[in-house]
Order: sequence, then structure tokens, then C-alpha cells
Amino acid sequence: MTTVRLNSADPVSFDTDALIVGFRSGPEGPRPATGAEPLDAAFGGKLAASLSSLGFAGKPGEIAKLPTFGSVSAPLLVAVGLGETADLEGLRRAAGAAVRSLAGTSRAALLLPAESAEEAEAVALGGLLGAYAFSRYRTGGDQKAPVADLTVLSGAPGETAERASVLAESVALVRDLVNTPPSDLWPAKFAEIAERTGAEAGLSVEVLDDKQLRDGGYGGLIGVGQGSANPPRLVRLSYTHPEAAKTLAFVGKGITFDSGGLSLKPSASMDWMKSDMGGAGAVFGALVGIARLGLRVNAIGYLCLAENLPSGTAQRPSDVIHSYSGKTVEVLDTDAEGRLVLMDGIARAAEDHPHAIIDVATLTGAQIVALGWRTAGVMANDDELRELVVEAAGAAGEGAWGMPLPEELRKGLDSPIADIANLQPERWGSMLAAGIFLKEFVPDGVRWAHIDMAGPAFNKGEPYGYVPKGGTGAVTRTLIGLAERHASASNQ
Repeated sequence: MTTVRLNSADPVSFDTDALIVGFRSGPEGPRPATGAEPLDAAFGGKLAASLSSLGFAGKPGEIAKLPTFGSVSAPLLVAVGLGETADLEGLRRAAGAAVRSLAGTSRAALLLPAESAEEAEAVALGGLLGAYAFSRYRTGGDQKAPVADLTVLSGAPGETAERASVLAESVALVRDLVNTPPSDLWPAKFAEIAERTGAEAGLSVEVLDDKQLRDGGYGGLIGVGQGSANPPRLVRLSYTHPEAAKTLAFVGKGITFDSGGLSLKPSASMDWMKSDMGGAGAVFGALVGIARLGLRVNAIGYLCLAENLPSGTAQRPSDVIHSYSGKTVEVLDTDAEGRLVLMDGIARAAEDHPHAIIDVATLTGAQIVALGWRTAGVMANDDELRELVVEAAGAAGEGAWGMPLPEELRKGLDSPIADIANLQPERWGSMLAAGIFLKEFVPDGVRWAHIDMAGPAFNKGEPYGYVPKGGTGAVTRTLIGLAERHASASNQ
């Protein structure tokens, strides 16, 4: 794991393998960002002109590399563009892109605007997230190791680096889980990892196996998982603080592989379905981070784990299942399975009497159609909670957009033989209809929000900023941010 520290040393004489320097863009070409003036002076004031001659303009995320020829102690200078201005997310992305470009380098120092603690943390976190690599299954030497040692050149308090490290480790945990092939991450295996890692972080962990789920009436989890040789699990993680006044409950969809069941997906839509447990991953990573930060809040996480496969024992379209809440559900499409495991998790979480329930899921392809690959949809039965989730996501740099739950879509979920159907017959508004379905299982008086992050959980394209190809760890930091906001509210 990459380490990071803060140091107020002179960037000109600092001993490192590569020095990352921020540049802003403008009509007259790139110019050194705040704090980089001494470095420019060491190059005789010609550094910006040299970069401009290489075509570097200082646009956000733009990278250029120059040998320093002894002008400073570091042998390599990496210029990274910040654009005309850069907020905290801009600093995270710039640091991530620059550090990612230095794979194969042992040490790097970051000279980006980092006067305040918030800026220093953003730079540190972006650098750590950019240094992520998943190499567990690599046997050759073709993949360069990420930067092992990062230094943020800043006079800000060193504690900011510690918080950044906790956040980055939580996200890396989720990324590793999402990237792990389903042959090595089935429900019971995920539960084992949660037990071990959760206990190390100070969490209380309870695991219900398939017999306990069947006896307990968790019909959604049993129904989805009954087609696989790897039976379902429900994992309950809990963190308590003796001075906490509020309790948050997170519920994560954890389909360790989704073939669609008997309503089989086309192969082009199936090859990345190892990521369908990204919601449970985010909940797990968030609980671990909350515990390690020691936040003054009580937090409970439910990981709804199942593998959705077709077989002679799989649930069939037109089956009726009995949910944990007691409501019956007609299964019209076995590929609309995430909502079936979440309905059990949400009903169970309500029994903990939390201040709010937030569920997280790679739930619908319609989210990608509506909002793209990088923006999650947020729905809720409480406007204030929905906006709080969107604000927390924005502060973390994770795209999210508030969406409605139109009452007229509920009729499309009517079933002639059960309390509700798991799918509406029309495609239109299907992301919202899925949220309406989940709302049916939230008891009256319980505040609830739903995050559909089907696109943001997995990056099928090229890396960008601090986001790698593959698992992204999306929403993990948003959930931790929500816990921090509730902890802060408790102290007021």
C-alpha cells in the first residue's frame, strides 16, 4: 500500500525521484500554481515557456514530463494541469493523474496548492487513489508497480494525511473486491472477508447462512440465490460510539455475479457483472473507514449477498416469493434481482430503528441511460435526506443527482396475484420504478434514500484522474461523509 506524509521542506532541494508540480492555464500559456514560484525561479523563470514549447497548456489533468538536469534535486519534473482554477476535487484529480503516470517510480513529491488542511488532504487523497493497482493475478513483469512513497509538500497539519490514508484504504478495499473474479468471491467468501477485516477494524459482525435466511423468512435472498451452488448470505456489520446520538443504517446490494438468472443477460452485458456487488462493497468499505476514523455516530451495514445463476433450482419468472417484511412479490424478471435482496435488507435494517436508511446498489441499466457512467441517481422518501446525500457525494467528488419518485409509476408494479411485481412492463422511467419498488419495503416514519450507481461502480473505459480502469470504489467516501455529517450534527 502506498504511504503518504506531509512535509514543509523546500521543493528545490527535496530528495525524491519525481517532483509533481501544478500549473494553471491562461490566455498567455501555463503558469506555476500557488507555491511553485521557487521552483520556477530555479529554472531561471523559463519553466512555463519550456512546457509551452512541448504543447502543454495547463488544462485539467494534462501531463508533461521534463528532466531537471540538476536544476532541482529531483531528477524528473512532472507538470500537471489544474485549469484556470481548481477546487478540492480538481486537486484530487490532478494529483491522481500525475501519480498514476509515475507507475514504476518509487518516490514522488507533490507540489500542488495545499496551504489549508482541506487542500493538503485533497492532494494526499488524490495521490493515494491514483496509486492504486490490482495485480493479484499478474504473473509476468509487464505491469509497473505504483508509486510506493508520496510526500505532499505542505505546512498543513500532518493529521490530514492520516485521514486521507484511511479513506484511500477503504476505497482500495472496495476496488479489490469489485475487481476480484466471481470464482474467488462468492457470497460465503465475501462474508468471510467481512468477518475478518471487519473484526480487525473493530466492527461487530454477524453472518446469516442460507438455512438461517430460509428459517428467518428472507425470501428475496433465498429466491435470488437458489439457482447457484453458492448459497446466499446476509452480513450485519455494526460500529458503535459511546457518545453517539444518531444511528445510520447502510444496505448494500451484493450480487457476486449476475448472469440474469433464467432471464439471461446477453453476453456483452454479462462480462463485467462481477461488479454487481459494488453496493455491498461500498457499504463494507464505509463501515471499515467509519470505525477506523472513530466517528461519533453509530453505523450499521447490511451486505445482501447472493449469486444469480440459471439452473434447475433457479427461481422462475412468475414465481411468487415472500419477503422478510411479509409482503409477497411476483417475479416477472429474474434479472431484476437486486431489488429482491435489498427489500429484505431494508426491512431488516428498519428493525434497528436508525435515524435513516441508505441503500446502495448497481441496480439498473436505466441509471446509465439516464445519467451516464459517472453520475449516480439518488431517490428518497424525504427531500432533505435526498439533498444531504447529493451534497455529501458532491463534497467527496462523486457525481450524484437527485431524482423523483413519481406516484403514477407505482401502478406499473401492480400484480394480479401478489402484493407487488418486481418489474414494470414498460421501460420508461425504470430507474425510478425500481426506487418506487424499494420504497414499498420501508416502514412508515423511517427516512430512507436509495443510491443507484450501476455506472459509477465500474469504469469500463480508460483511467482518468484518480479513477482506475475496473472497480472504482464509488460511493464509499460519500457514505463516510454522511456519517461524518451526522456525527457533527450530534455534537451541535
